[in-house]
Amino acid sequence: MVPLRGYALTHLAGGPTIAPLTAVQRARRDADRWVPDLALGVAVAVLGLVEAANTWLWFGSRLPLVLVALLTATAVGLSRRQPGVALGLVWATCAVQVATGTNLMLVQLSITAVAFGAARWGSTATVALSALSIPAAALIAIVMVNTLGLGGLAQLAGNESLVDVVRELSTTWQLTAAVMGTAMLGAPWLAGLALRFGARARASRESQQVAEEDAARAVLETEQAREIARLRDDQARLARDVHDVVGHSLAVILAQAESAQYLDDADTEGLKATMAKIATSARTSLQDVRQVLSETQQAAAPPGGLDSLVEGLRASGHEVVASDVGTPRPLPPELAEVAYRVLQEMLTNAIKHGRRDAPVSVERHWEGELRIEVRNVVGDAAGGGGGQGLDGMRRRLESVGGRLDVRRREETVGPTFTATAWMPVRAGGR
Repeated sequence: MVPLRGYALTHLAGGPTIAPLTAVQRARRDADRWVPDLALGVAVAVLGLVEAANTWLWFGSRLPLVLVALLTATAVGLSRRQPGVALGLVWATCAVQVATGTNLMLVQLSITAVAFGAARWGSTATVALSALSIPAAALIAIVMVNTLGLGGLAQLAGNESLVDVVRELSTTWQLTAAVMGTAMLGAPWLAGLALRFGARARASRESQQVAEEDAARAVLETEQAREIARLRDDQARLARDVHDVVGHSLAVILAQAESAQYLDDADTEGLKATMAKIATSARTSLQDVRQVLSETQQAAAPPGGLDSLVEGLRASGHEVVASDVGTPRPLPPELAEVAYRVLQEMLTNAIKHGRRDAPVSVERHWEGELRIEVRNVVGDAAGGGGGQGLDGMRRRLESVGGRLDVRRREETVGPTFTATAWMPVRAGGR
């Protein structure tokens, strides 16, 4: 579970709930985080005060020793939360010792915690300053020992006079002590730096893992969106196909049924022929619907092509004036399907909205690009087209680089409705 900063888990009647922390809860949380640091600082302060109380002095006050102990303890307590401040306090302690001539104290060995904290949690500037401070601190300690003596360090060795003699006789002890002091502070500093970069490496790996998971999730969502879009496109195409097939067939059947009303009651042969045409139209429509529903890809145009649509309209009793300009040419399957369905919808609209006593004009131009134009005289109550049929024709034509234009005009024969479709012509099989 990922912790939420600034929130608390509370249990209400309805179950556990995440709520923002109050000011008191935030203060208590911050105080709890300081407990380990304060405990370490207090422990160092106690050791420093005990050392100051037990240090034997020829003359002078123990107040500088107490101040050094307290400054050292404060620096150690701040080494994790405020490493820059802790480093500054270490240098302040050195200044106090140099100004007051105070000997080095054993408790000052705890500044290794400050070196560790500066490298582990400090800012870039703090890390750089702490790196420079380590050899500088070692050199200052050597100068102080050479000037003031070993003080508490000699007491730790058990024989102050012997250590002082060694210091006076040896000419290389300063270099040895400087290297040892630098190593003593450098070891925790390097450990803190190693943990710092280790934490950054882990954070980088976690960030990379999160980024990879986000990228994988984005790819999955993109694929899902594409699949949904494809399914919607297929659904829309299926709806257009069913609309075109069923709408045209029902319009033809309706026109044939209406024409049967004008037959003479004794004309049984004409009635039988009309009923046969209705049955043929219904059967053809059923076959087309089955083909549309069974095909996973775009269905091919029914046999007979564009001419079969014109002949079917004529068979329903409508007068059709058809003409071709240019030389007809075979179309590839996808263009043949679009041309067939577009002309089918145009003729459906002509049957539904056109006057039965006026001819339907169908023109096909094959020069440059295929242009199909259907013109009919509309009735007084006709809406002039619109709706799903025109939208379906536009979508079909746009899918193959074509376009559609519909116009209503007032002419001497009455209001007319003209639908014109253009589509590029490519020879079949190319």
